[in-house]
Formats: sequence, structure tokens, C-alpha cells
Amino acid sequence: MTMMRKLLHISAILALLLVAPVSASADPVYEAGVLEYQDIEPTITYTQGVLYINGAEGKTLEIVSLTGRKVMEKQIDSPAQKFELNIPKGCYIVKVGNVVRKISVR
Repeated sequence: MTMMRKLLHISAILALLLVAPVSASADPVYEAGVLEYQDIEPTITYTQGVLYINGAEGKTLEIVSLTGRKVMEKQIDSPAQKFELNIPKGCYIVKVGNVVRKISVR
């Protein structure tokens, strides 16, 4: 291959790389004045007897003991919701959509 052809191939590859869309974030996408939200993973936080769920509206919250017994199941009806847990001390598995976390109730 001549030097000129090699340069043309390299510049064509670089042009394709620069034109190809690259986006793997879950941040809002702005297009033509329209705000669109991509799937954002729900957040699960547990502090002092209160379970906080953010970004899971319309999903189901499940809490299961380590022995496999379902302790609680609730429908999440707002973007940010809190649940006061009145469950015995121990470790539990919390599932919201595809997100699974372990919490320790003390």
C-alpha cells in the first residue's frame, strides 16, 4: 500500500470514530428541547430503622430474610419514598427492580 492510501484509511477510521455516538451514562438526554430520562438504577439506603428508595417509582420493593422468608413487599408509588422498618434484628436482602442490596438491622 502506498503511503497516501494508508493515510486515507487512517483518516477514514478516525472520522468514523469521531462521528459514532458514545454514551453509556444514565444522565438526562437533551434532544431538540425535549428532556428524556434513560433508565436510572434505583438507590437503596438504610439508616437507623428507615429504608430510603429513590428512582424506583412503579417498581416493587421486596425484603427477604437470609432464610428465604419474605418479610415485606410494597409497591413504590413515588420517585423518593421511605419505609420505617419494624422488623427483627438481623441481615436482610432488599430488592427493587433489578437492584439487590443487603442491609443489617440492629
